[in-house]
Amino acid sequence: MPSSRERILDSFEDTLIRDGERAATMEAVAAAAEVSKGGLLYHFPAKEALVEALAERLLALVEKDREQMSADPEGPGRYYVRTSVYEDSPLDRALVSMARLAQQGHPVARRTLSRIQELWLTTLEDRLGDRTAALAIKLLGDGLYYEAAFFRGEGAAGPSEKDLERVLSVVDLIVLNHCIPRGAADV
Repeated sequence: MPSSRERILDSFEDTLIRDGERAATMEAVAAAAEVSKGGLLYHFPAKEALVEALAERLLALVEKDREQMSADPEGPGRYYVRTSVYEDSPLDRALVSMARLAQQGHPVARRTLSRIQELWLTTLEDRLGDRTAALAIKLLGDGLYYEAAFFRGEGAAGPSEKDLERVLSVVDLIVLNHCIPRGAADV
């Protein structure tokens, strides 16, 4: 069973996703986490502390994702696009909840999301050797994610397997035509 602190963070995420930033009051989060307001304040003395903890959680999840991207045998571009489908994973939930805060202009959320975008782009660029190719691949994946995360309940089922394979073939073309294979520059 998750700790009280984790249950509180999970409840904060859930409330942000479902009802938005205004509904994510300390009282609402405490009730959803089934802890007293005093119990919530013990772990998070202010709403800003909840936001900071959510940002830390998200950054840790992104770091794990970057490690998987770098190690993926199909390559980082294919990994990024293939995993850019909303699956209600812990990473997805943390991203969407942080986006809900950013939509309301929350500075920590905006800085965190900006940092994450740069981290993913840098990881792609480092592994592919070309920033333009990395950006093109990142934008392909971001478009898939945006569609899946924000329109999934409105008739959009996400790309079919066949469509995803076609998009991945575009990723392959970008990599083939714009990236310098590791070690090739030394030859």
